[in-house]
Amino acid sequence: MTAPHGRGLLHLAAAVDQRAAYGAGPYVESARLAERGALDFVTLHDSARPGPDALAVLSRVAPATARIGLVPTVTTTHTEPFHVQAAVATLDRVSRGRAGWRIDVSATEGEARLSGRRHAAAADALWREAGEVADAAARLWDSREDDAEIRDVATGRFTDRDKLHHVDFAGGTFRVKGPSTVPRPPQGHPVRVVDATDRHARYTAARYADVALVQADGPARAGAVRTELRSAAAASGRDPGTLRVLAHLTVDLGDGEHAADPGHGGGGPRQTAHGPLYRGGPVDLAQLITAWHRAGVVDGFHLVPAEPHRDLERLVNGTVALLQHRGLFRTFYPGRTLREHLGLPDPARLVRED
Repeated sequence: MTAPHGRGLLHLAAAVDQRAAYGAGPYVESARLAERGALDFVTLHDSARPGPDALAVLSRVAPATARIGLVPTVTTTHTEPFHVQAAVATLDRVSRGRAGWRIDVSATEGEARLSGRRHAAAADALWREAGEVADAAARLWDSREDDAEIRDVATGRFTDRDKLHHVDFAGGTFRVKGPSTVPRPPQGHPVRVVDATDRHARYTAARYADVALVQADGPARAGAVRTELRSAAAASGRDPGTLRVLAHLTVDLGDGEHAADPGHGGGGPRQTAHGPLYRGGPVDLAQLITAWHRAGVVDGFHLVPAEPHRDLERLVNGTVALLQHRGLFRTFYPGRTLREHLGLPDPARLVRED
């Protein structure tokens, strides 16, 4: 598919968060619906509120889906870096290369009390630590060569020790020796996602993220943050072309096209206490997505349904179908892994092979 006006391919993702859903059924249903629309990935947030663990839920969704990327939120603040990387690598294994990791921090004292490990810290310190965890995780993913598992029954050797490597990583609050106990992920490095709306998170996003989410109530703001992120990525030694920037937007498609406010781009987005909100219909939302993408201000959109099932269904069957009909979004997955969906190159190894 050729992108309009020479822009990169449009990327679309959706949240599958469910209020008061404790069984796997609603999450499987939503992920399958998003997969029918050929979306790049779905996300599932994790917070201090009661509910199932996001990473565990998407591990259950993995065998019930075939192509769509699965991106749980995993905080770096109250979880051990070694365990985080192992869990994400395992999700990549069970999904056959479709895992991502939405990196987040826990900044409140209430969240700190739940784990009891330490008190809350300032946002800049937490995001600096999150960057170190992301770095350590990548090194641990590389600490086992792809063919390190030999499974030789005759000799009883499971692993070739010459193909395991220590990382000896020292962060500001932790140390990791390695190697990882989990075989190298199929993607090499599962896709790392960071919400870069908070200025404290931007350095971490620019240096370590494959996908940055940006909350913006207009194309000018989205474009300014995208430019800032790509410049910071280049300054850190990265190819800025390997960073995908998606507008993070809540969508309320319940009242149809007539709900759009005149003169405001099809009803949104409007800034609210919880971030930008689009309220309107699927057709106007398709117009908004097309306009922002053609202007080159974002690489795509991460959409959060205001009403989980209703809005996701209208998004896939209305907005996405219209974008596909116009040739602006794919109708099938040309690849199998999340990195392939996003057009990301294979990662360079970070651990020297001794």
